[in-house]
Amino acid sequence: MTPKSSATEVSRHVQLGLSDEQALEMYRMMLMARKYDERGMLLQRSGKISFHVSGIGQETAQVAAAFALDRERDYYLPYYRDYGFVLSVGLTFKDLLLANFAKAEDVSSGGRQMPGHFGSKRHRIVTASSPVTTQVPHAVGIALAAKMRKQDIVSYVTFGEGSSNQGDFHEGCNFAGVHKLPVIIMCENNQYAISVPFAKQSAGRIADRALGYGFPGYRVDGTDPLEVYRVVKEARERAVAGEGPTLIEAMMYRLSPHSTSDNDMVYRTKEEVEEHRQKDGLPKYKQYLIECGIWSEEQDEALIKELQAELNEATRYAEQAPFPHPSETYTHVYAETGEV
Repeated sequence: MTPKSSATEVSRHVQLGLSDEQALEMYRMMLMARKYDERGMLLQRSGKISFHVSGIGQETAQVAAAFALDRERDYYLPYYRDYGFVLSVGLTFKDLLLANFAKAEDVSSGGRQMPGHFGSKRHRIVTASSPVTTQVPHAVGIALAAKMRKQDIVSYVTFGEGSSNQGDFHEGCNFAGVHKLPVIIMCENNQYAISVPFAKQSAGRIADRALGYGFPGYRVDGTDPLEVYRVVKEARERAVAGEGPTLIEAMMYRLSPHSTSDNDMVYRTKEEVEEHRQKDGLPKYKQYLIECGIWSEEQDEALIKELQAELNEATRYAEQAPFPHPSETYTHVYAETGEV
């Protein structure tokens, strides 16, 4: 059945230029990211994988941003929690799980990188390194190349609020501002840099730092995907029009521990987490779709079963896939003789 918005008023997503189908696809991607994240935690706790970094609570902003970009042209430099983003721009459950299990078919690095270090030439996803925020100068460099080539593309880079205190962030922003480069710089402020609360990381708002670099900065509700979509879309329009970069600070909350190596109850209370769980953007967006008349609880249950089956099959495939052969250890690491 073709989804149809309520006839009594124009829905927010329609006002933003999104069809009902696109609004529903955004929800599907958010739910995919949540289910994958939960599976990653379970696999690590059961001893099947060694490590998992979680981004539960951050999916709404990630997916919304992806839908606001040109998924056929733009370049992406996501950070290690961006499951919702990379799924939205083309990676699959199987791709992510092959990385978790460090298998040879892993599209990001052939089983060489940590999980969450996404990479795909096909989807223009540039792999980040382990030191946080090094992807910001890389994104700025890609934007410089796009400007020099007169290409109507942007680079999009993400990181956590703790990373915004690193020198790479400031150097990247300064260079982007001086040269008015087509780059969107997204800080996913999830309130904690591992165990350090935001109030002890920064004296002010991350978004306000943009003023010192000569371009706009916006703080948005990261649990409201339609608001994130609007701001990122406007930032892209500015970028391709030659008006330079935009810094976006999406406010959210990391509902899960920093990683499977972290005991978050050491530095925050169950009551605090539960308070923010009530503000989780995923169920809020689901309720919005229901109120628009384009979704139902029955459809939601069917989608969950569908995604669960897809996830189960991807998990079985990744678990049984071969590991990299020892002879391939240095493949794609060093240039072959004669290569430039």
